[in-house]
Amino acid sequence: MVTQIKWFERKFNFDYPIGIFPCIIERLRGTPARLEELISSLPAKVLTIRVNDGWSIQEHVGHLGDLETLHDGRIDDFLANAKVLRAADLTNRKTREADHNRQPIKKLLDSFRDLRENFVKRLEELDEEIVSRSALHPRLKQPMRVIDMAFFTAEHDDHHVAKMVAIKMGNFNSILGFKLSFV
Repeated sequence: MVTQIKWFERKFNFDYPIGIFPCIIERLRGTPARLEELISSLPAKVLTIRVNDGWSIQEHVGHLGDLETLHDGRIDDFLANAKVLRAADLTNRKTREADHNRQPIKKLLDSFRDLRENFVKRLEELDEEIVSRSALHPRLKQPMRVIDMAFFTAEHDDHHVAKMVAIKMGNFNSILGFKLSFV
């Protein structure tokens, strides 16, 4: 099993042709369905298990929903020709304080689906000129176009989906170096 790299250690090359923007949109559109499929058969004890202070599956789902306002706001930044995109809260305060493990999973999934549908709709309304606009990403310190922001968001989704799969499979080797079984 390959150990998953930490999100903040990821490096990105934003050189994708504008013509793959529709494909990236489909990745983003599909995340809610992928989450529902991944966790539909899991009991609450698996959805809310935390390993070494890491997030539970439910907290990962909630976190993805928590960030939708950031992604949506970044579209506003591009539309306003901002030089620098709004920054994410690198402490994930919203997620830490939300207590997602106490929320019904259906509520978290439905909320994420609604927020993501809005984000995707807004992306689909953008023309090629806007999709090509660039602004500085504040953490990465590199220019990012709308297409790159969409790709970055899809990669962030997949990062958290991979974490959830590791928890679901009881394979904490990719996270901690050991396997856990659920009886």
